[in-house]
Amino acid sequence: MRTEPNLDFNAAQNLDIRTVDPEILIDIKDTKIDTQLPAEERIVDFIRQIQNPYCFKCGKTVVKISFSNTKATLEERMEGYLRSL
Repeated sequence: MRTEPNLDFNAAQNLDIRTVDPEILIDIKDTKIDTQLPAEERIVDFIRQIQNPYCFKCGKTVVKISFSNTKATLEERMEGYLRSL
């Protein structure tokens, strides 16, 4: 039986990294991905482990992730970036 993470995505997404206590954040290096699980279950398990997929630590560095509201894919953005170099 799958258990959905109990996460307020709006609050998680709007967390201010300038004021967040780094000690409350999970270090992404401590997460383990079970590659044997189906993709949807891997996502749920990752969110359960990281607790906030928008703001976490990588070592001593606080990381904040955001996404643009666009239909462009990551691949298209990377291609555009590489062409601009």
